[in-house]
Amino acid sequence: MKTKKKNTASKNKKQIKIAVAGVGNCVSMLAQGIEYYKKNKTDVGLMHSDLGGYKVSDIKIVAAFDVNEDKVGKDFAEAIFEPKTINTVKIANVPKSGVKVMKAPVLDGIGEFLGTKVRVSNKKDVDVVAALKKSGAEILINYIPVGSYKATRFYADAALEAGCAFVNFIPEFIASDKAWVKKFEEAKLPLIGDDNKGQLGASILSRVLANLFKERGGKVERMYQLNFGGNTDFLNLLEHSRLKFKKISKTETVQSQLAKRLEDENIHIGPSDYVPWLKSRKIANVRIEGKTFGDVPILIDLKLDVEDKSVASGVAVDAIRCAKIALDRGIGGVLESASAYFMKFPAKQYPDWRARQMLEEFIEGERER
Repeated sequence: MKTKKKNTASKNKKQIKIAVAGVGNCVSMLAQGIEYYKKNKTDVGLMHSDLGGYKVSDIKIVAAFDVNEDKVGKDFAEAIFEPKTINTVKIANVPKSGVKVMKAPVLDGIGEFLGTKVRVSNKKDVDVVAALKKSGAEILINYIPVGSYKATRFYADAALEAGCAFVNFIPEFIASDKAWVKKFEEAKLPLIGDDNKGQLGASILSRVLANLFKERGGKVERMYQLNFGGNTDFLNLLEHSRLKFKKISKTETVQSQLAKRLEDENIHIGPSDYVPWLKSRKIANVRIEGKTFGDVPILIDLKLDVEDKSVASGVAVDAIRCAKIALDRGIGGVLESASAYFMKFPAKQYPDWRARQMLEEFIEGERER
């Protein structure tokens, strides 16, 4: 869909100061991407080169929290290339920033399998709220390990207390929870979530195909999406108790696009296994069986091979900039358009074409729904 664009590139905007919870592969690629687009005059890989007057290079990481002893106390630029747990591809050098990775409370952030690779730092926990305020962070992004129920809520509370917008990129339900939405509305702080829907990943591919069946009169009878990879996300998800909300998020993002919900036994979507040598590549096998005109069978069987954190960051840079323009405009509460377009499990699901339309309207200055 084409939308009328305003000339916002000439606006003199200040930097977008963000804090990151979890210094893993996603944050490594995000930090590298900021440098990459600062040095390379290209918009390849970007959904929006300019978003509300902000470039990707306007994003600045001013605070970072982790629990890993191999990262805590180190300059952020060094920690994002720590080889034991960081294995995403390298696209740019990141200069030292003077930002030290701070020790945060562990809570439930480290599971059984991840604990075999991560040794928790014995340094004293920092006061996260005080650190956020001191850093001048405007937005806190949540990229801690999947299954961190308590830790995610700890960071959401810290954002509220420190006066930061909150972007929840993992499948713990904050922006889709009415009680949390109300808290951010009352604080007049923007909230985006839940669970990053990669730029060109397995979830968006499955959603598009499901919607295609609906729009073209086909019928989906059964489907699966089997994912495996070699980063710490897949290692962490070997612990099945940490899979609960991930499976809900990944399944509902596809079910929401079908003409009729499939019975549980006819749909399987979720992480399947950990293959270390794949590093941060994700392999997704998608199979859809259904019917077309005349009740004639159709079968789609495809494979996706993608650098998982690249497509995650393609979404992250836009979600962060949307949170910033909401702050500029004094908008609090969940950003419905950004959540619907960028996340797997927003408070309300929309077809992606409609979510994109809403997002463009929001960027152009229309009121949030």
